[in-house]
Amino acid sequence: MKIVAISDTHGKHRDLIVPSGDLLIHAGDVTQKGSKEEVEDFLDWFKDQPCTHKIFIAGNHDFYFQEATKEEINALIPEGVTYLNDSGIEIEGISIWGSPITPWYYNWAFQRHRGGKIEKHWDLIPEGTDVLVVHGPPHGILDKTRFGAKVGCERLTDAIQFLRPKISIFGHIHEDRGILKWKETTCINAAVVDLEYEVKHKPYIIEITGE
Repeated sequence: MKIVAISDTHGKHRDLIVPSGDLLIHAGDVTQKGSKEEVEDFLDWFKDQPCTHKIFIAGNHDFYFQEATKEEINALIPEGVTYLNDSGIEIEGISIWGSPITPWYYNWAFQRHRGGKIEKHWDLIPEGTDVLVVHGPPHGILDKTRFGAKVGCERLTDAIQFLRPKISIFGHIHEDRGILKWKETTCINAAVVDLEYEVKHKPYIIEITGE
């Protein structure tokens, strides 16, 4: 399976060229201000991208997904698009789990305090997950800010070490975009915008098998 990975489009999705693939994954911050109108525009674009399957999660900017009901959200999701929120799906033998949760920082969407409160969300990730899609990075893995601080989630690092997914896709920290093989997991910070919220990077492409 050919996976196309992106994150942090922040409303600039129409400035991005997405290559064809089997599965397009967006790891959150699909909007800048979190409005319903931004979400609708994103979904109108996302559904037409040249990938067979399309999955996305929310990020800390995406307030609409935190505030709307499940029914309201489901009414917006186009056919062929899957929204994950502490939930999973299997596609062609590949098990995928997605969560928007990040460590608390000011008062953004989908944030939890470090420790037990955020660990509850990582405890939901099932064993056998092949692709883990989260908005924020694990601690020490592509999580360094421009000031040199490592701001990823410690409990998420523990969860990845225990669950050993083949791939983990995230974003959130625009300036530490990259790919890093950590133990048995290929970790991808797929942020496509820079610190000025301008699209500067192409999507990542990675292959995975169900074996």
